[in-house]
Amino acid sequence: MTLHAVYREGRDATLPCLVWLHGFLGCQREWEAVSENFIDWPQLRIDLPGHGKSADITVNDFHQVDQLLRKTLLSYNILKYWLIGYSLGGRVAMVHACQGDNPGLCGLVVEGGHPGLEDENARQERQTNDHLWGQRLCNEPLKEVLNDWYQQAVFQSLNDPQRAALVMLRSQNNGASLAAMLEATSLGKQPDLRAALKQLPQPFYYLCGERDEKFRAVANSLGLAPHLITAAGHNAHRENPAAFSACLLNLLRKPGEETP
Repeated sequence: MTLHAVYREGRDATLPCLVWLHGFLGCQREWEAVSENFIDWPQLRIDLPGHGKSADITVNDFHQVDQLLRKTLLSYNILKYWLIGYSLGGRVAMVHACQGDNPGLCGLVVEGGHPGLEDENARQERQTNDHLWGQRLCNEPLKEVLNDWYQQAVFQSLNDPQRAALVMLRSQNNGASLAAMLEATSLGKQPDLRAALKQLPQPFYYLCGERDEKFRAVANSLGLAPHLITAAGHNAHRENPAAFSACLLNLLRKPGEETP
């Protein structure tokens, strides 16, 4: 079994493939506006389990997500790649990168992704919280749940029209499929990756919106200087795709190119 994905050839076949991993509630189409700026690179936009055209695929934990990701990369014969992940996708990317057996991984770009909770009580609390959200996703109208979801503190930079647009867009999802993925990949079940991330042999870049106070603090806790996307909150690539693309293009500049 592999995950649904959309592959696009690049103008330069010698460049590594850019593998895009969306956040919770999203799908591979989330990256369309950004990926248009990377036509030199081969690209693979993936639907994670429970989302998009992978909605019928269920997993029990991060290990199973990672196995599906690896099988999907192999099915497209992708041997050199960068992982670029937002939020949940960033956490999937970090788990993958920290496995160690990644000869084809050229680098890691995480946008607003959490490396894992250090405190056991916090882990238990997060699992309980995600279970409650999962129950709501299974049993209540999706639009009502999403209205509450986007009131969470991490989305505080959104205005009312932005929230309404996201609720309408995400209402196309299947609540039960989302619930299964939410609980399987709860931050409370994710390993704490801080130590492993600091030992990565590949380049690791952390991006976040300048208004995303929570994940600016997360980046600082990792000892990273986050690349800040102006005029953006948690979902920086959606809120300011031009600035996000410019930042990423600079980080991914071709071998031999001089730093701008």
